[in-house]
Amino acid sequence: MRFRPALFALALALATATLAACSPGEGGDADGGRRLSVAATAIPHAEILEQVEPMLAAQGIELDVRVFNDYVQPNDQVVQRQIDVNYFQTEPYLEAYKRDRGAELVTVVGVHIEPFGAYSRRYDSLEALPEGASVVIPNDPSNNSRALILLHRAGLIQLADPGNALSTLRDITANPKNLQFRELDSAMLPRVLDEADLALINTNYALDAGLKPTEDALAIESSDSPYVNFLVARPDNRDDPRVQALAQALTSETVKRFIEEKYQGAVLPAF
Repeated sequence: MRFRPALFALALALATATLAACSPGEGGDADGGRRLSVAATAIPHAEILEQVEPMLAAQGIELDVRVFNDYVQPNDQVVQRQIDVNYFQTEPYLEAYKRDRGAELVTVVGVHIEPFGAYSRRYDSLEALPEGASVVIPNDPSNNSRALILLHRAGLIQLADPGNALSTLRDITANPKNLQFRELDSAMLPRVLDEADLALINTNYALDAGLKPTEDALAIESSDSPYVNFLVARPDNRDDPRVQALAQALTSETVKRFIEEKYQGAVLPAF
């Protein structure tokens, strides 16, 4: 077969055009990189993100919110570059994740605080808890210690160092009621509330289960809680204009008013 330069050039041009059309743009999107994917838990994070979608759309950015019901996959998928950023976690939780996984993730901006609470369907006060009461707490390092610190401040236990953001059950120095602790995945805690005397529950899961933290919690963190929920990115995309636009939107007066009006103290703006 005789080689025909013109036909070869045409074929090469078509192949190049096809590859260009199929190749992802900046940020992994075929739309030229204007989509920004965000991993979040349903309440309140996805609800807050819904408020900023129009603000970002006005800047030509399509927000792709992907909802998760656990605290591991949102970080894993950002590390693996399956998702651009996430919004669901506190800095102590992030630091524990980075330490355990050897991952590089960074905070972008703090958005809100979810005061952590202690709940019971059997008793109407912490004082009413009996000797040997069953208590369920989160099993991840950050929220585990957060639960214990709340119980310490409520006077139910004593910790060696209540300022240690990674305190564990081994750090309990006094347990006057001989509380019996069980550690479970955070998402499971509302489901076992009927089976335990007391459950320490993250506010996002409490809200999702229909609980009202400011009314139902027997003990709750104060508004000066250091556990701010952050927008989190990778070091390589932290300064991406789309990520910075999301950070600005999440700390806008519009979002502040939404948080205050929607959650009535169960979630607090951190800016």
